[in-house]
Amino acid sequence: MKPNTAFICCSFGTDKDPLLPSIQHLTDARLIYSVSAALGHNKKSHPECSARVPAIVNALEKNELTPKFRGSQILELANFKTASIEDIANVHDRAYVFGLEKAMDEASDSGLIFIEGSGPTYATSTTFQDSLIAAGAGMALVDSVIAASRNSSDPPTGFALIRPPGHHAVPKGPMGFCVFGNVAISARHAQLAHGLKRVFIIDFDVHHGNGTNDAFTEDPDIFFLPTHQDGSYPGTGKVSDIGKGKGEGTTLNLPLPGGSGDIAMRTAFEEIIVPCVQRFKPDLILVSAGYDAHVLDPLANLQFTTGTYYSLAKDIKRLAKEVCGGRCVFFLEGGYNLESLSSSVTDSFRALLGEESLASEFDNPAYLYEEPMRKVRDAIERAKSIHRL
Repeated sequence: MKPNTAFICCSFGTDKDPLLPSIQHLTDARLIYSVSAALGHNKKSHPECSARVPAIVNALEKNELTPKFRGSQILELANFKTASIEDIANVHDRAYVFGLEKAMDEASDSGLIFIEGSGPTYATSTTFQDSLIAAGAGMALVDSVIAASRNSSDPPTGFALIRPPGHHAVPKGPMGFCVFGNVAISARHAQLAHGLKRVFIIDFDVHHGNGTNDAFTEDPDIFFLPTHQDGSYPGTGKVSDIGKGKGEGTTLNLPLPGGSGDIAMRTAFEEIIVPCVQRFKPDLILVSAGYDAHVLDPLANLQFTTGTYYSLAKDIKRLAKEVCGGRCVFFLEGGYNLESLSSSVTDSFRALLGEESLASEFDNPAYLYEEPMRKVRDAIERAKSIHRL
């Protein structure tokens, strides 16, 4: 007999919500996720298409990693609030936000538009509202995890299965498939709504999260640490970019050479990410979880595996428990091979639940080749030298 399906409704400021009995459900859970598939935000044959989130949800169902199969162990947040204009304007220029809203009329008339100056970022008539929902889904998870952490020393981890993605969206506009900076908006929300002072953002997307980088380049209280393929889109994220002004030193860019894989990422995690997080002592860890560094992904040239993503999720959860009371939320970014995307997110869920990886059922060692470890070593040593690690 399967357990009853478990859902929890969440509004911003969960800790002050009159429906506080639901806090018990939050503290009982091991993993909380939200879904915003943005089915209306779609362009045929575009890599960032409406099939991405449903592919993940279907894989979770197939692997019995949903509330229907796990009862109170896994919760899906339902009926969360969308982000407000004010929430978005904490990161993005108001002129951009209102301009995008106005552009919906044009998108409605023509069916699809490409947003001027944004590179390959498209919009449909639902893009503005879909983007508000995606940002709200992430914020609701932050609210929930923080609320649970006030009642438990081992709160659940959050995972926002959302699109459009966000880490390329700069303060002045969209970029690289991204509309609003979901992880950046949630970082600022954690500070403003919950009084958390220091937030650490890990970004393991294959492409540099230039939008998040730009949003917090002068902020000493938000540490941004992305790993990404050196020389890939959008060409930013040099190791010499360490932030500016009061934020100098709270940006660490780690560009990895093409061909980097599991060994490179494990080394970077232990020698760069762990000491940075331990030294910064954040109140919350947020993760831009891009799955496009997978060896099967078509848009870049790293060779992560499903097992790499399992290890990342497991290690980040462990690190969050060590430094910030377990407060941690993942945000879906890239990942464009639907099979590798869904299997990798599914194995990330297993890691966050403390279960064994099933990556060996998907990963094929025949796809892999020798990693350029001399170049990897050089990149890591340079970052360690610049940041005195």
